[in-house]
Amino acid sequence: MTPAKSGDLAGATLRIATRGSPLALWQAERVSTLLRDAVPGLDVELVIVVTSGDRRADVPIWEMGGTGVFVKEVSEAVLTGTADLAVHAAKDLPSLSPHGLDLAAFPERADPRDALVGCTLDALPTGACVATGSVRRRAQLANLRPDLTFVSLRGNIATRLARVSEVDAVVVAYAALQRLGLEDRVAEVLSPEVMVPQVAQGALAVECRSGDERVGGAAALVDQVSTRLAVEAERAFLGAIGSGCELPCGALARPTSSGAVVVEGMLASLDGRVVLRASAEGGDPAAAGVEVSRKLLEDLGGAELLEGVR
Repeated sequence: MTPAKSGDLAGATLRIATRGSPLALWQAERVSTLLRDAVPGLDVELVIVVTSGDRRADVPIWEMGGTGVFVKEVSEAVLTGTADLAVHAAKDLPSLSPHGLDLAAFPERADPRDALVGCTLDALPTGACVATGSVRRRAQLANLRPDLTFVSLRGNIATRLARVSEVDAVVVAYAALQRLGLEDRVAEVLSPEVMVPQVAQGALAVECRSGDERVGGAAALVDQVSTRLAVEAERAFLGAIGSGCELPCGALARPTSSGAVVVEGMLASLDGRVVLRASAEGGDPAAAGVEVSRKLLEDLGGAELLEGVR
């Protein structure tokens, strides 16, 4: 996507579709600020969309089909012309974009790690109860601590943090707490060696209509190359695995100083008894992501593991 010239949109208004949660609004406002900084005189309006994931807050995400439940209606607002752009948490996106839409930008990524609120991992008592809505998190924690018990967790960040009074700990994305100024609630940030993050966790994605050079070019002005390389590698991994947040898998990619990308991937059984890890490095982010999935599925027996999960 060729970046637009700043003068092309001076005085114009771009409509950004977003969910209405405090975190989603923060994300949309952040992208709005970046766009205004990149294009002096640009005006931005937010279009609030309620998704199926928002309406069914009492149902586990994987029971609703997993990845995509928080983005479908937001993307449709762009497709139908109700909005010009959409801002998503990149981790909520399916591995393939809907026909007619492009991912025009990935702004600077926040910390991709997961965080425990309420108690550190080592301090959790035997048989402690942990709240999480993620099978990825549950599987990895169960592998580390088979004694732990788990309950489901849904809702916005405030709702999730309120559950700390009922359980020993909750697990949330560290980036979400940072963005909402809630870092003081963190008991422990979990390293990727302990818990591999969800694909694209901590990253934002700006989506526009395919072929809309004017809007897509403006969005490209806020794209960060290192974030794009990492997210593209992780999404390629997810596409090759063929799963989303309904299955226990994760990946984290890191661009190197030489321009290559190192990708680490994880695939687990639902009960956490088996956790497989593999890594790959290459100059082509997508190829590196696919290679990690191949290692997990073929070399380490993950294909059979997935059949058992599904």
